Amino acid sequence: MNRTSVASLVLSASALVGIALHEGYSSTAYKPVPGDVPTIGFGTTEGVKLGQTITPERALVRLLADANKFEQAVKRCAPVPMHQYEFNAYVSLTYNIGEGAFCRSTIAKRLNAGNYSGACEAILMWDKFQGKPLAGLTKRREAEKRMCDGFF
Repeated sequence: MNRTSVASLVLSASALVGIALHEGYSSTAYKPVPGDVPTIGFGTTEGVKLGQTITPERALVRLLADANKFEQAVKRCAPVPMHQYEFNAYVSLTYNIGEGAFCRSTIAKRLNAGNYSGACEAILMWDKFQGKPLAGLTKRREAEKRMCDGFF
């Protein structure tokens, strides 16, 4: 099966649900781990302040808007053809690590060099916070790598 122009790809509904499940939902802003940034809803961080609240409906709207922003980052920083499942995995990763981190990553460099399997493998490098592996991130990265490899 041939890869599709990344410009024509959009995050699948199942991948959006996967992001929501990985992130979990919180109606009140909190720091997921000490030293992290405030997070609310389904992993939204932009403009969030501790103690802020959000309804589930508003959190879903923000999830969709955030996912769209990270879709655009993947398209801009790795403008190469991809399979839908690869794109889904990279958007999920970027949703979690941020646009700048993805764009500077070994993943983006490998994608742009045509090293698709190496790019999928590099997802596993992103399981640390402040230099220390976190079990939850390791589990998420393993799931994203399986998705990237086409094993949903």
